[in-house]
Amino acid sequence: MQGVPARAAEARNFVHDLLHRTASPVDDLALVDALLVTTELVTNAQRHAGGLTGFTARIVDGYLELAVEDGSEHSPTAPAPRRPGTTGGYGWPLIQRLSRTVDIAPTATGKTIRVTLPL
Repeated sequence: MQGVPARAAEARNFVHDLLHRTASPVDDLALVDALLVTTELVTNAQRHAGGLTGFTARIVDGYLELAVEDGSEHSPTAPAPRRPGTTGGYGWPLIQRLSRTVDIAPTATGKTIRVTLPL
């Protein structure tokens, strides 16, 4: 992908196309998980972390590796217990649950969150 996606849909479309071009077929559930995690990572960067500054997706040894860079030095945290009637708070726990690995590394301008998902 050239540049940084402006919207989560662009990143999701890139991942979808990447997974359909692989030499090995990708299980439907793995595809759905990959698209969901992509959407959550990009959306979280845009909503909570100063904006998306970098995005990469690649296949490494049978895993999808996603790296999302943003402009915040603060790491995501699990939400506090939810009050009835409130929305949100599902994205980060979902990313952690679906990903095989999650790594957060500081950068000069914020951080990079790198996850791997089994294919």
